[in-house]
Amino acid sequence: MRIYNDDGDRLMEPPKGGPRITILPAGDPRSVSAERKIRLPWGQHLLDDVLDGRYRTVICGVNDDDNARGILGELLKLVPTSQWTLASATSYAKVFRNAVSLHAKEDREPYILKFDLDRMLVLGLLRPVGRDHFNLEDLYRGFRTIARMLEGRHDRKPVASVSFLGAKSNRLLDHTGQEPSLEAVLKAMHSAGYDGDVFPPVGMWDVSPTGVFARYPFPETLDQLREGSG
Repeated sequence: MRIYNDDGDRLMEPPKGGPRITILPAGDPRSVSAERKIRLPWGQHLLDDVLDGRYRTVICGVNDDDNARGILGELLKLVPTSQWTLASATSYAKVFRNAVSLHAKEDREPYILKFDLDRMLVLGLLRPVGRDHFNLEDLYRGFRTIARMLEGRHDRKPVASVSFLGAKSNRLLDHTGQEPSLEAVLKAMHSAGYDGDVFPPVGMWDVSPTGVFARYPFPETLDQLREGSG
């Protein structure tokens, strides 16, 4: 089987040292599984897909201080008909934070803010007060709320989320102060009940020779290999 016309297959052999992703097949494509899963659209452009109307809901981080370097600002630029601006979205997060601190001090964070951008809904995971980053527990609790907000709401699907890795405005760190693995992020989201798409960070578009899978949970063979490597 050939992918390209003429000599394209030979000409498109990746150069040594060039960026590449090796996607590994998993499962039997002829069978259907009812297992809840997260899809990983490797090599795809989230903003392009949003502009093309492929998603009705997008999930990202938001804070009440400065979102200028976050994905929220880019999403707001894509929908000029929306009444939301970067300044108003950040101000709304601040007003919401102040209201919570006054009337619901015992509520557990993080909170989910909804931004209706006319043709698209943005669910913003509000960064906990007093911190400059999210952690995996925040991600789990936030996506548990998001999963409930999406349950039975076909008008809010398809849905896509950023991975929160490589973020500038709303970083994600583990208990050691380092970025967690993509697998740890997916585990937190999946355990919380989320089953939409997650866009891996562009910085991971050059991870070969490490193979990647296009969906989570990953195949059991990965755990078998890890157990054998010990």
